[in-house]
Amino acid sequence: MKTSRTSASILGLLLMALLAVPVGAAPVNDRLRVVVAGLTHTHVHGILGRADRGDIQIVGIAEANRDLARRYTERHGLSMDLVHDDLETLLDDVRPDAVTAFGSIREHLAVVEACAPRGIHVMVEKPLAVNLDHARRMARLAREHAVHLLTNYETTWYGSNRRLYQMVHEENALGAIRKMVVHDGHAGPVAIGVNEEFLEWLTDPEQNGAGALTDFGCYGADLMTWLMKGQRPLTVTAVTQHLQPELYPNVDDEATIVLTYPGAQGIIQASWNWPFSRKDTHVYGERGYACALDGSRLRVRVGESDETQTETSAPPAPLDDPFAYLAAVVRGEITPAPDDLSSLELNLVVMEILDAALESARTGRRVELDPAAR
Repeated sequence: MKTSRTSASILGLLLMALLAVPVGAAPVNDRLRVVVAGLTHTHVHGILGRADRGDIQIVGIAEANRDLARRYTERHGLSMDLVHDDLETLLDDVRPDAVTAFGSIREHLAVVEACAPRGIHVMVEKPLAVNLDHARRMARLAREHAVHLLTNYETTWYGSNRRLYQMVHEENALGAIRKMVVHDGHAGPVAIGVNEEFLEWLTDPEQNGAGALTDFGCYGADLMTWLMKGQRPLTVTAVTQHLQPELYPNVDDEATIVLTYPGAQGIIQASWNWPFSRKDTHVYGERGYACALDGSRLRVRVGESDETQTETSAPPAPLDDPFAYLAAVVRGEITPAPDDLSSLELNLVVMEILDAALESARTGRRVELDPAAR
């Protein structure tokens, strides 16, 4: 009888352990071990508050601002024991598989400098770098040490954008692309109430690279380069303005960037002056158009037919979530193609576009990209 009770207890403990693991989740020791580098970019809530899909485990947070770290760990039910002041010491202590960067854009280079020689993969928030020089230095480190260097954009995980791409490249439903127009932005970081730690560097050209041009121009550059299958534009022309100089005296809050390609044109409208938040992508082909209005809605018209609007499904896992995607890439389950939205190669082109746009806005001239690099 005693042996029977002991066996029942063991079975009960095993059942409890199984129930503690989400359905379909990997055991904790099989999860991707991730360090979060910085907390000042508020997109960090995407990983700190992420539903447990059983694919990653946060094993450390590098953040010198203890007050900020305390606020965020309390908000998401995490332990302050995870928080360290110094990234390099933390990397040596916990030896993670990957690092996600959520500091200023200028800090991305330092994260890669710390991670790449240690063989640690990196995902940064958009854009890849604060300027093209930093981007190229980061790329050299990633290639030299054979680590993945990915860039995360919210729009990468939109089902509407995936469906739009299928219509253009897999179904040839619209004919050849003739024009692309991307609108991105909101009413401005002050108007939407970003916290002071984020606002401090977001409105600093040294830390962010620019204002709206960097913050939201990168989305259009990323999507257009993807839609053009990695092709670099021939020319870049940009105009920037300060429509709210009292709030953003040091950076632009309004930017329009025009890209030319053989046979096509792209217009990026990046703004901190929209009356509402928007991330919509419009593609016009020889025979029709398709407009991704948000993450799920797609508006289409082909030829003389009536316009239709459909709801698209979310992309299949792990293409629906940046951190699931990161885990799949690091484990070798997915190999990013050079023209994937998050890939290093495509995002180097994005940085060429942003650098050229800054130069064009500064000089008032069209910038031709170096054909030797094409």
